[in-house]
Amino acid sequence: MATAQTFPRGIATATESKPIWQRLTSVDVYRGLMVAGMILVDNPGSDDLAYGPIKHTEWNGWSAADFIFPSFIFLVGVSMTFSFSARLQRGESKRQIFLHALWRSLMLIAVGLLVNASPIIGVDWHTYRIYGVTQRIALCYLAAAVLVLWSNWRGQLIALIACLVGYWAMLRFVPVPGFGIPGHDIPFMDPERNIAAWLDRKLLMGRLYNGVRDPEGLISTIPAIGTALLGVLTGQWLRSGASPRTKVLRMVCVGIVGLAARLIWNRWFPVNKNLWTSSFVLLTGGFATIFLGLLYWVIDIKGWRGWTMPLLVFGMNAIVGFVADSLVYGPGYTFTMKGSNGTAISWHEGAQAWLVSLGLGAANASLVYSIGAVLFCWVLLWLLWRKKIFIKV
Repeated sequence: MATAQTFPRGIATATESKPIWQRLTSVDVYRGLMVAGMILVDNPGSDDLAYGPIKHTEWNGWSAADFIFPSFIFLVGVSMTFSFSARLQRGESKRQIFLHALWRSLMLIAVGLLVNASPIIGVDWHTYRIYGVTQRIALCYLAAAVLVLWSNWRGQLIALIACLVGYWAMLRFVPVPGFGIPGHDIPFMDPERNIAAWLDRKLLMGRLYNGVRDPEGLISTIPAIGTALLGVLTGQWLRSGASPRTKVLRMVCVGIVGLAARLIWNRWFPVNKNLWTSSFVLLTGGFATIFLGLLYWVIDIKGWRGWTMPLLVFGMNAIVGFVADSLVYGPGYTFTMKGSNGTAISWHEGAQAWLVSLGLGAANASLVYSIGAVLFCWVLLWLLWRKKIFIKV
């Protein structure tokens, strides 16, 4: 179950004094930035008129918003290497750690299902969605946990390659029942006629995010596990005995290699967040490795931390941030008010119209609404922060 941990007032000092295998402030800051980004992207004043970088790409291609979810999964892999190592050093067995990982995975799934069923958002049990963000994180965490506990970095690298290459082969060569072979009988990566969408319809038709397909579907979790393994390998490198300068330089170099590999693979397997393509893993993983390396250098090595508190408020209570996001998102789309012509409109549509009436353009009004959602959630988490209460699953 979720637990609340209360720390003394000197939390920042205590965190800074912990050895590197217990906590990296840069990881919490990165996570906090992604929580803020998630809330910003999830709560536009206008779904259609928001600025392009904070909207998810509809199919092939990418935007800044598409880096948020894979960053969460990448950081799960990084954090896992530190926490598992610390627990093994305390004398816990691998079986104990795995059972705890299994329990955490089940709790994450439960959180996702609870948010999907929230009465604030509104739920129709006939179309109730099973898949979700925390559900995918849970599956990736559990799969990566097995590999961290019972394999070394070579086995993890092989598993990573198998996830990416195997997923490409599956989408490219496995016939889609009723449609044929991709690239021969039907277009490769057709939005609806691909094996991932077909299986999701077969299992959960009527309960999918996009009606006939789902961005957090079953088969596309395979390459997402690869994203977690990239984090695992990065975490193991950060735990190594190399000098800080060497760690950062290699992380940047590996990230650049990932970005270059994405450019090559993109020709045959385009970047696509909805399908979580292998080139998407390389793109977002390359970015995450470089970005974390730079944060690690600035925050944990140079000690420039004075600016980090606002992001740590989000980063050290990420699961609460996810729930707070739904508290803004749900009422904004579910509860209604009277529009200017007397018809019922949602709260977020009314807020968007009011902001536009103040003289803001549609895109600016949408951005202001999104920033307001971030600030509202930040205040909620800050109330926990000032009491030094951090909710863990």
